[in-house]
Amino acid sequence: MSDETWIPKTQLGKLVASGEIKTMSEALRTKLPLKEYQIVDYLLPNIVDEVVDVERAQRMTDSGRRMNYSVTAVVGNSDGFIGLGRGKAKEAAPAIRKAINNAKINLIEIRRGCGSWECGCGRAHSLPFEVIGKSGSVEVTLKPAPQGVGRAVGDVAKIILRMAGIDDAWGFAKGHTKTTVNYALASFDAMRNTSRMKINSAIQLSTPIYVGSVGNASDNQD
Repeated sequence: MSDETWIPKTQLGKLVASGEIKTMSEALRTKLPLKEYQIVDYLLPNIVDEVVDVERAQRMTDSGRRMNYSVTAVVGNSDGFIGLGRGKAKEAAPAIRKAINNAKINLIEIRRGCGSWECGCGRAHSLPFEVIGKSGSVEVTLKPAPQGVGRAVGDVAKIILRMAGIDDAWGFAKGHTKTTVNYALASFDAMRNTSRMKINSAIQLSTPIYVGSVGNASDNQD
């Protein structure tokens, strides 16, 4: 993104544009609201996006049938940052853009580690502990797995884990998992809960826990 194309309007945006905040981790830890998707583009230029669900609904008007689109999208850098958002519009392309921009605004920083007793390598390839996420009737449970297992979860959860940078995990889901939106939201909630979980000393001693990108591993360990 060109610097000239973005004129920050929020306090956080101005701090980023001025160079006072240099990383996404710093931006999120200020606790200032993230209201400009351009902040994410600026600090995470390698971020990618993927559409996970497109819903189409027809409605009758005096002028005939009208189509509305509702899109769910995920963004991530495959290294500790992930976001999920939804967008609605009368055409598919604007709905996709809204969903992607909303996903960037909903960006979170997750914890990773090697919480599997079968592995114990100390690397950030998996989850440090079991997490559960919920949305509607769907409940997703994700567990640490040793290296080489891969993402042993459903297709929607695989996208969430891949975009977040989780290479190995076991998981299962309960509820109406055919509802893709709730399945995606529950998986995202599980990712969010990696940072909400209170860590006891036993977990801290058994494996290093990495927060956000492992590019700055020495700075981003709990």
